[in-house]
Amino acid sequence: MVFPCSLWSNATSSNMWHRMNNVAQIKQMSELSKSVEVHLGRQGRLVIPAALRRLLGFEEGDKLVAREEAGRLVLEKPEAIKQQLKARFAQVPTNRSLVNELIAERRQAAKKEASE
Repeated sequence: MVFPCSLWSNATSSNMWHRMNNVAQIKQMSELSKSVEVHLGRQGRLVIPAALRRLLGFEEGDKLVAREEAGRLVLEKPEAIKQQLKARFAQVPTNRSLVNELIAERRQAAKKEASE
């Protein structure tokens, strides 16, 4: 899930997230916008508002993978990344080894370098 740092248009305070406590309100908000302004704290700490955590299925103690993508911060659960990778490579026949192909390519490149 991507979290752009933009201010939600009709929000004046991040406290509004704490007042939302039912699923209908969360769904309604998610339809309007999935962005909220957050503040970077000491030592780079970032607090994800509770309603957004619930919406994304993030729970206390979850491990998230943080990465930069086109100037944005992306946080994902490792399980979500695994599912994306499995889907991406689902088309590869089971009798084909991408690892062996990569090793063969590297060996060929090394031979070429050695002969130059």
